[in-house]
Amino acid sequence: MIAPTVPELVSKAATHPFLGAHIALGDREQGGVAVAQYHDVTLASAYEPIFDVGTHSFPQTLSASPESAERFGDELGMQALTLVGDRTSYDPFAQIDEDRELVELDRLSRALHAFNFFGAQRPGLLFLRVHERLLKSVKYDHGLHFSSVLIDFGLNPSRIVIELPEAAVAHKTFLGYLTKSYQHYGFKVAGNLPNAGQIMSVSDMARLDFIKMDAGAALRDSVVKHLVGYAGRLRIPLIFSHVVDEAQFDALQQFDVRFVQGPVFDAHPANSR
Repeated sequence: MIAPTVPELVSKAATHPFLGAHIALGDREQGGVAVAQYHDVTLASAYEPIFDVGTHSFPQTLSASPESAERFGDELGMQALTLVGDRTSYDPFAQIDEDRELVELDRLSRALHAFNFFGAQRPGLLFLRVHERLLKSVKYDHGLHFSSVLIDFGLNPSRIVIELPEAAVAHKTFLGYLTKSYQHYGFKVAGNLPNAGQIMSVSDMARLDFIKMDAGAALRDSVVKHLVGYAGRLRIPLIFSHVVDEAQFDALQQFDVRFVQGPVFDAHPANSR
């Protein structure tokens, strides 16, 4: 089934009791995409690709043209990034003290990114980060609200990967509960490892769909080979994130790393949440 267009989704959102008060079609340089207004802050969407470099049998290099994304293999999906106003580094989430407002802003940003992703008929998976405080503010049935919103708008939760922060992954019991809850409501789940050793306990309490690890930290601690091998035994795809330069990309390829993402692949990186 073809997803509704961005204008169709925004039009439908006008009747939603919460989203209708915040989401609209952008104008000028943001024409044709959805934007959101929350208090005095304007939110927009950007997407960072996650590449499957294992789809190419020859060595990759960034030296010729980092802009040529198609050279790096297939796209597993996109990591949604929240742009604020004029794309400065101001983080609205860090300014919020009340849990109720944090929940509203987090839910608003996820709906916004879903509208712009599905409405543009993008392929692959949409990775959405969840704020750590939101996980603590919502006491149970994590994923129920967002799943119901997506289904109401004709969007497929199974193409969305809920990305859990390091703090959640560090607590095995909590990780197990969150993973099962989100998967119950149709989502896939990725967990960010707080450290390489944490991968040893990932399968004990939760069967994650993806594991993510900071590329710089893994290379600094010389654990890339260990992580790739253990993730292979678990049969859970391992994504190395925050690849910042060509040197890191080249170093990762020495260990048969398959999935990568980071600002090095973006010719026009944007400040994001």
